[in-house]
Amino acid sequence: MQERKFPRSRAFLGAKILFNDHRSAFDGIVKEMSEGGAMIRTESAMSVPENFTLQLSDGRQFECDVRWRRINAIGVEFRTA
Repeated sequence: MQERKFPRSRAFLGAKILFNDHRSAFDGIVKEMSEGGAMIRTESAMSVPENFTLQLSDGRQFECDVRWRRINAIGVEFRTA
């Protein structure tokens, strides 16, 4: 079992993965979130850059670093946790 710094909870938030100075974006859905990171479902998981801005449908934004990736999901750590 993996130890986590922050407890995570289920979420269902629309999201944009912004990169290339916010000129490029992928759509996603945040499925789990904690104070320190999130799990994001996206059709473009393999194309998401290692660092990006996550913009949530409620207006919040986080600078993120990818920690793991699967075919249709990524796990990220927030830089400002």
